[in-house]
Amino acid sequence: MVKRSCPSCGPDNAVEEKKERGSCISVQLFPPELVEHIISFLPVRDAIALGQTCRYFHEVCDTEGVWRHICRRFSPHLREQGSGVRPWKRAAVLNYTKGLYFQAFGGRRRCLSKSVAPLLAHGYRRFLPTKDHIFILDYLGTLFFLKNALVSSTLGQIQWKRACRYVVLCRGAKDFASDPRCDAVYRKYLYVLATREQSGMSGTTGSQVCDCVEVYLQSSGQRVFKMTFHHSMSFKQISLLGQETQRALLLLTEEGKIYSLVVNETQLDQPRSYTVQLALRKVSCCLPHLRVTCMASNQSSALYITDQGGVYFEVHTPGVYRDLFGTLQAFDPLDQQMPLALSLPAKVLFCALGYNHFGLVDEYGRIFMQGNNRYGQLGTGDKMDRGEPTLVPYLQRPIALWCGLNHSLVLSQDSDFSKELLGCGCGAGGRLPGWPKGSASFVKLHVKVPLCACSLCSTRECLYMLSSHDIEHCSIYRDLPATWAVESLGPSLGAGSPQDPGRAARACEEYLSQIHGCPTLQDRMEKMKEIVGRMPLLAAQKDFFWQALNMLQRAAGGIGPGPSTPES
Repeated sequence: MVKRSCPSCGPDNAVEEKKERGSCISVQLFPPELVEHIISFLPVRDAIALGQTCRYFHEVCDTEGVWRHICRRFSPHLREQGSGVRPWKRAAVLNYTKGLYFQAFGGRRRCLSKSVAPLLAHGYRRFLPTKDHIFILDYLGTLFFLKNALVSSTLGQIQWKRACRYVVLCRGAKDFASDPRCDAVYRKYLYVLATREQSGMSGTTGSQVCDCVEVYLQSSGQRVFKMTFHHSMSFKQISLLGQETQRALLLLTEEGKIYSLVVNETQLDQPRSYTVQLALRKVSCCLPHLRVTCMASNQSSALYITDQGGVYFEVHTPGVYRDLFGTLQAFDPLDQQMPLALSLPAKVLFCALGYNHFGLVDEYGRIFMQGNNRYGQLGTGDKMDRGEPTLVPYLQRPIALWCGLNHSLVLSQDSDFSKELLGCGCGAGGRLPGWPKGSASFVKLHVKVPLCACSLCSTRECLYMLSSHDIEHCSIYRDLPATWAVESLGPSLGAGSPQDPGRAARACEEYLSQIHGCPTLQDRMEKMKEIVGRMPLLAAQKDFFWQALNMLQRAAGGIGPGPSTPES
């Protein structure tokens, strides 16, 4: 800081002050407009880091003027400031952190790659891989079509590259969906819920804004079908249910009601027009007081979450119903749309729905799994089916949850804000990197997770992770009440608190008996890795034990099948 001159000071002090003034100049002496202009040339990461150094730089780096210049510098196409409390900062961070990453399961190179980034995209809101390509929706309602293509490498060789080119498929999109099966091979068509301006009807003047569903071929991006709804109906989400010949479209309105209509997907490419009937779904007819906030579906079931955190299920096939609930007692083949309520101790925030198992996350960040557990896809440490929601005690506050055909994935965050990917279930085909034999407990996968990863998806050939950070999305979880914390640990090793040391001892004895029952050293090592995954340890502690077990395997004769580090 510069010392101020004082009339009472002698000439010696004035000379000394001049010397100090020449060697130390405060940035506060500069005009604030000049400081903001200089800071606006910094990268986003450096501007945020500079704002954490002191109070003055925090105030300067947090002004909307700085973020407006930063946003326009690397996103010149963005003409409007967007929405939110801090629109320019939000827009800059969204565009800085956007990215789609993927890791192929086959081939020699099993590393994380990044797709092409559309320059016109305003952040990434959600994505969906189809049979041949990938579709991404941004925060302005623009739907992008990322294509796979043959490109020339740096060595002059022609190679097939995933998601290397992009085009704008449509604008004004709210949501989109495709075939609900886990295998992307079946995703032939893309259903887009969009807003379009329609010319005035007879007897009216001007135009009206109406919601519509447009159907595109995923292979070429050609629109083959369009259905328009009355302007009084406004929807916010679309999901698909059923097979191709009886494809049911589930539409969620802004008021929380579910409507549905049925189309024959095999006839969509025929040039003809016909009328479909839009009807209120039974969950909204029988329970009119419920306000649904989100929904999920697969080929034979649908799941609805209300604004009060309640969960309702509808299952259409007896086989899936038996896998999910362990019985056919309440299944009615003549009334498949009748909603079935699930009993949970807390409010549910979001869910993931697989073929015959699903996961729920409540307001305290706890994960509950239910359904078929043949491959250990519930992550409960065993392979016993669960007919009711079962707590996974060693996982809390996930960022994203995904359930597939016979495995599950969880995206979590450590205390240092680093991300990690955990998985359980079947490991065939490389779908659980680093765990080819699979695991009945959630284990850390050998995948380098982007810092701002927010959602994920897995297909038969590839693992995808979407990166995007919205500064207006704060933590959605609440702290678990102290009286619930001990009870939520259940019969696991974590329940062995000072109040009940005998339960922890019995759990350890059970683990030792399981290890003793393994015939070979390799099987004992793999069993020990599963036990470590079930223990309520910190992420760093689990990594330590897993790496130590890998080292012991190699020292015993190189029988360890897994790589030693996540990067490998």
